[in-house]
Amino acid sequence: MSVDAATVRRIAHLARIAVTDAEVPHLQGELNAMLAFVEQLSEVNIEGVEPMTSVTPMEMKKRADVVNDGEIADDIVANAPETQDHFFLVPKVVE
Repeated sequence: MSVDAATVRRIAHLARIAVTDAEVPHLQGELNAMLAFVEQLSEVNIEGVEPMTSVTPMEMKKRADVVNDGEIADDIVANAPETQDHFFLVPKVVE
């Protein structure tokens, strides 16, 4: 695949980059070099290679998914004016 001058100008416009006419040939060469490299990568045999998320094998650090009350319920309601069984008591506002 080859990029022409019109495509370079369109890419620059879409990227909101100001490109002068003198810069177009240089950018055209750069983009063509990038596309040639990508085409070269498609020739690599990747059969039997598993996808990876890191260059070193590692497992995600996980904690046990345990439901609890945080064991600090008394500390949480300590400054509340009124509490009952680890709940905040508030005045009734709806009749």
